[in-house]
Amino acid sequence: MLFYIVFFLGIISLWWHWRARDRMKVPNLTGKYIFITGCDTGFGNMAAKIFDKKGFRVFASCLTETGAKQLKAVTSKQLQTVLLDVRDSDRVKNVAAWVKAEVQSEGLWGLVNNAGIMGPSAPTDWLDIEHFRETIEINLIGLINVTISMLPLIKKAKGRIVNVSSVGGRLAFSGGGYFPSKFGVEGFNDSLRRDMKAFGVKVCCIQPGLFKTALTNPAKVMKEKKVIWNKLPLDIKKQYGEDYFQKDTAKKEKLSKMCLNEDISPVIQCMEHALTSIHPHAHYVVGQDAKLFWNPLSRMPAVIQDFVLLRNRAELAASHIK
Repeated sequence: MLFYIVFFLGIISLWWHWRARDRMKVPNLTGKYIFITGCDTGFGNMAAKIFDKKGFRVFASCLTETGAKQLKAVTSKQLQTVLLDVRDSDRVKNVAAWVKAEVQSEGLWGLVNNAGIMGPSAPTDWLDIEHFRETIEINLIGLINVTISMLPLIKKAKGRIVNVSSVGGRLAFSGGGYFPSKFGVEGFNDSLRRDMKAFGVKVCCIQPGLFKTALTNPAKVMKEKKVIWNKLPLDIKKQYGEDYFQKDTAKKEKLSKMCLNEDISPVIQCMEHALTSIHPHAHYVVGQDAKLFWNPLSRMPAVIQDFVLLRNRAELAASHIK
C-alpha cells in the first residue's frame, strides 16, 4: 500500500513540476522584434493584433495592400506592415534586408511562419502538377526561404522560430498539394530545431486542427473541387460515378461541421507560449478535433487509418468495386 501512495505522490509531484516549468516566461520581452507572415486574415491577422498590444514590435507581412491597410488601421503606430508574396525570392531578400536595417544589432526575437493556402483538394488522379505546385511553393518553399533569409537575425537574438503546420502534416486525408507541403514543413521544422540548438535558437511547430478561417472555408474548397470535377475526362468520371461528387461533398461537409473549431484564439495562445516561454514545446497540437481524433489517429497502424478515413469517402461506381 505504501508503494502505491509513494508512486501516486511521485506522479503528482512530476505533474506539478512540469506545470510550473511550463509557465516560466522569458523576462524583458517588451519591445522585442517579431516578424509574422500571412497577416491579411486568420491566425496571422489575430496574432499581429495581439502581439502588438502585448508590446512586441511587430513586422506584419501581408499579401495585399488592402490587408495591410486594414491591419494598420486597428493597431498601434509601432506595428509595421510590409507587402510580401513568399513565392518571390527577390522580394523575400529585400524584406529581410529591410528587417535587418530596422532591428540593427538587436536581431529578430521571433519569426512566425504562418502564410499558407489550402489549394485544390481532390483525388490525385483528378489533378495535374500545377494543382500541386502553388500550394507547395507557398506552404513549404516559401516558408523555408523566409526562414533562411531571417536566420542570421534570429541567431543574433537567440530567438524563436514558430512554424505553422497542421494535423495534415501528420495525417494525409485527401489528395492535393496541401498535405505533402505540411509533411515537408514538419520535416524542415524538426531538422531546423536540431540544427539551431547549438545557437540557442528554439524552433517550434504548431499543428492546428480544422479552424474557421478563410483558408479552410468549406464552400471555397468544394467550389474549387467542382471546377476540377467538371473538367475531368469522361472515362475518369465513369470510374467514380456521375453522382460521386454530390455524395462525397455531403460526407465531407458532415465531417467538417463535426470537427470545426470556431474560436481561433487557441492557436495564437500557442504562438505566444512558443515566443515567450523559457521552455517552449517542440510541437503544439491545437483544437479539440486535433487532440481527440486526428492526432491519435495519426499514431495508429496504417490499416486503422485507412479504414477510418475511407469511410469518409463516397464509394466509386459499383461496376468498378471489386
